Amino acid sequence: MNKVLSSHWTKPFLFLLCLVPLLLLGWRYKHDELGANPIEYITHKTGDWTIRFLLITLSITPFRKLLNQPKMARFRRMLGLFAFFYGCLHLMTWAWLDKFFDVQEMWKDVVKRRFITVGMTGFVLMIPLAITSTAGWVRRLGFVRWQRLHRLVYFSALAGVIHYYWLVKSDVRLPLLYAAILALLLGYRLWVAKPAKTFLAANKPT
Repeated sequence: MNKVLSSHWTKPFLFLLCLVPLLLLGWRYKHDELGANPIEYITHKTGDWTIRFLLITLSITPFRKLLNQPKMARFRRMLGLFAFFYGCLHLMTWAWLDKFFDVQEMWKDVVKRRFITVGMTGFVLMIPLAITSTAGWVRRLGFVRWQRLHRLVYFSALAGVIHYYWLVKSDVRLPLLYAAILALLLGYRLWVAKPAKTFLAANKPT
């Protein structure tokens, strides 16, 4: 596995793989296979993949540690940016195809519809994460502050799951599955962080 993760071809291959959901949407559009409500179909698919990429990004660290594969970390930034990319597509589908960039109508939806309010919150939280994803920003902010900032990804993912749950209303199996995966990832982080805090407290100078 280490050989595959270290290969120069793995990252380009993964990049192309991350574009598959978009290519499938383009294929369905070309062949008129977006269903009775194409806008709703595109909105749901791009939203699904936003949450999926957020969860995949969050799973990199646990899998890297559990499988003892440090090279997995080199894919985290790209996967996180793909989450933002599909989030942008999700937002643009709503703003362009559904609302025709009518700012007043969009603002009404954000204020009155709680699932849009929380969804917009999740997207806004992703913006600073995407902007500061480069190594240059890590140097500017310092690793500790950068790391604290990027913990917002958990809140963004949580907002995305709630947004999806409130949207579907009846068949909530998929958002509940995403919620369970997010809970496991967050639980793992808390489980790992607890021994570290205990160690620091025990070795604190008196």
